[in-house]
Amino acid sequence: MIGLLTEIQWAWPWMVLLLPLPLLVHRLTPAARRDSGALRLPDGAYLPTDAGRGDFAISPWLLVTAATVWLCLIGAAARPQLLDDEISAPATGRNLMLAVDLSGSMSANDFMLGQQRVNRLVATKAVAGDFIERRVGDRLGLILFGARAYLQVPLTFDRRSVRILLNEASRGLAGEKTAIGDAIGLAVKRLREADEPDSQQVLILLTDGANTAGNIEPLKAAELAAANDLRIYTIGIGADRSEVSSTMGRVQRGRIRSDLDEQTLTRIAEMTGGAYFRATDTRTLERIYARLDELEPAATDEQGFRPVIDLYFWPLLAALGIVLAATGAALVASVLRLRPSIA
Repeated sequence: MIGLLTEIQWAWPWMVLLLPLPLLVHRLTPAARRDSGALRLPDGAYLPTDAGRGDFAISPWLLVTAATVWLCLIGAAARPQLLDDEISAPATGRNLMLAVDLSGSMSANDFMLGQQRVNRLVATKAVAGDFIERRVGDRLGLILFGARAYLQVPLTFDRRSVRILLNEASRGLAGEKTAIGDAIGLAVKRLREADEPDSQQVLILLTDGANTAGNIEPLKAAELAAANDLRIYTIGIGADRSEVSSTMGRVQRGRIRSDLDEQTLTRIAEMTGGAYFRATDTRTLERIYARLDELEPAATDEQGFRPVIDLYFWPLLAALGIVLAATGAALVASVLRLRPSIA
């Protein structure tokens, strides 16, 4: 108990200066005004102090009660607080948006996941999902784009929800074409609305094509991003060659026709201080996200803080309890005093 009391601190300790306020009021109030009326107690009795002069005084128990209540009120006004045990919370101060292409070309089955051939979107979900899980301390957001771009997940610390909603995304959900410029513009808008001037703003944009739709040209959007201190890392996804098993059991390799605009993606990254990466298979994509972890490190040092527990309501409850108890006692005394006369 003593150890607990020593840990209590006071937010407004200067409130104790109000302790002598009732005495000052009593001293400064003219005597004639104080004595002009009789003091009636809750039980209806008057307390004379000098029968000859007609003065009245308050009973000692009422003075003690009032003083105790006043002490409790001053204690509550001083805002006693207790510091709880320290809590560690990782934080990076980074807002990180993921923009994932859902255009029709993302259905190309040119990636391997384990021993199974999968399309580009499935591979992206698997690798990006692991990347999301590692981003402890970042506020994450998710933009999905095709012929148009839309915000799937606003900035949040809830990494699990971001990963779930990414896994639920399906090819062609936003149209068959590719609006890279609109995706960047939407990211700039949402990060600007976050209104956190001290935060680092990062966008990771993954696509397998060139800009074929949208209202904003990619380089114009990149200029807007650079003006708002948004750093963009672009990832071009798609294998250079495909492997198809023939009816004779042989593996045939052929070059894949790709619309990937690497020049524009590289220029976007350079304009905003980011970098461009090319992912031709799942292993390469994993290395790219590992490299992004190095360029934009997640939280390693945990910032500790001690939650503050306010205790002001305890003296307030004590004051209320004393007042109720005193009032109840006075009423009981009044009833007991009146009972003989009624009888």
